[in-house]
Amino acid sequence: MNSTSSKSADPSVAAGAAPRSPHAPLKGKRILVAKPGLDGHDIGAKVIALALRDAGASVIYTGLRKSPEYIARIAVDEDVDAVGLSILSGSHNELVARTVELLADQGAGAIPVFVGGTIPADDRAAFLTAGIRGVFTSDMPLDDVIDAVAKVLG
Repeated sequence: MNSTSSKSADPSVAAGAAPRSPHAPLKGKRILVAKPGLDGHDIGAKVIALALRDAGASVIYTGLRKSPEYIARIAVDEDVDAVGLSILSGSHNELVARTVELLADQGAGAIPVFVGGTIPADDRAAFLTAGIRGVFTSDMPLDDVIDAVAKVLG
């Protein structure tokens, strides 16, 4: 299934040309990019979604203000290879923990979860210790984000 055929994809992200990268390290991978909580800023999430798409991934973008319950359900329904959570609101600890818990409850606890946004250094370390597969901040180059995701997804 390509990125434009997913019933839950945001057309502003899913539409567009085929990947433009000279190589496609994420070809064949399905990645959910989600904005949990009440955060109203999604430019960073859309930039990441487009970069993932350009690297060959089929991206499902949930849009703003989605509950952890919704995110976990879509991840399972869409049979994704990874979940990326973008959080700027400061409620990252609760939102990430709840999303991971719900994925596990639905038998999808093995899906790698990545977190991006405004995440303090202490929380980044705690997330990695707790099994989050990558934590990205706005100062990280997009190529490094793509490389980190590709390394985890193989």
